[in-house]
Amino acid sequence: MTDAAPDALAHYAAERDGARLFLRGTAIVVDGRGVLIVGAPGRGKSGLSLFLMAHGARLVSDDGVWVAPTPSGPVVRRPDSAPPLIEARGIGLLNGGPICPDAPLHLIVDLDRGESARLPPRRIVTFGTAEIELILGAGLPEPGPALLLMLRHGRAIP
Repeated sequence: MTDAAPDALAHYAAERDGARLFLRGTAIVVDGRGVLIVGAPGRGKSGLSLFLMAHGARLVSDDGVWVAPTPSGPVVRRPDSAPPLIEARGIGLLNGGPICPDAPLHLIVDLDRGESARLPPRRIVTFGTAEIELILGAGLPEPGPALLLMLRHGRAIP
């Protein structure tokens, strides 16, 4: 089952450069799968990314990322000017470890919107003809472990 009204990725964009979109968010990659975490300042984008990085994810970019179309689907790309750092609120800027310059985009986590269903339907964001899985993450207690398992082993859809 899929949500009846998918979001367009352009809804999240801060700017556009041709077909590419720039989004204020943090991108990481887990086992070759790119994850874009979006939300207002202070929502926990970097904190969730730090959790995932502590469990093997690699940083693409903190606080801003390009999404570009490719023949095989959308990719998240590190801006040329992005420092190899990630913010840890209350601790400071941390070296991001091995940086991944780009990754196929498989999942978007929206920390501004919450999920009303205990077992939600599949939600998607469209980018051209591509469909990207969407998780509404506001209010989820400790979403990191579930997201990590989902990215590594998949999700059953009711």
